[in-house]
Amino acid sequence: MQRPDGPPHPPWSPERTREIARGRRDEPGPLLPILHDLLAEFGYVDPGAVPVVADVLNLSRAEVHGVVTFYKDFRTTPPAAVTIAVCRAEACQAVGARELAAYASDRLGLSFGQTSPDGSVHLTEVYCLGNCALGPSVMVNGQLIGRVDGQLFDALFGPVRGGA
Repeated sequence: MQRPDGPPHPPWSPERTREIARGRRDEPGPLLPILHDLLAEFGYVDPGAVPVVADVLNLSRAEVHGVVTFYKDFRTTPPAAVTIAVCRAEACQAVGARELAAYASDRLGLSFGQTSPDGSVHLTEVYCLGNCALGPSVMVNGQLIGRVDGQLFDALFGPVRGGA
């Protein structure tokens, strides 16, 4: 699938995972950099990568799995084509973020943290995008957009439908 923010991610492979892990195994504290590299390469950390990385680093599978599942940014499923993050911090709440969050959830047919069944949209919440003066703010595949209300949300995401 072509990603809107760049070229498509290649499919996960244990061979490429092993190559990435071997490339960093002699660095101090290599686990996090390896996981970040896997995320950059494939868009997610496939569960099959856990035993491969554990083997290369001589760690237990539980140690690698624990790090992958502890950090929110290490997703274990392929990313949606569009990720919409709605700021829920106090400054944005003061100018309508609660209403925007409810609208976005209703409009997409998704709760926060959910991905549409077809994998096209993921709705998430964040607690500060650093765009407080232009709230409420959303981030779409890494692009920050301020002063978002229901009308702008519809203009931006009219063709995007997450729910069934």
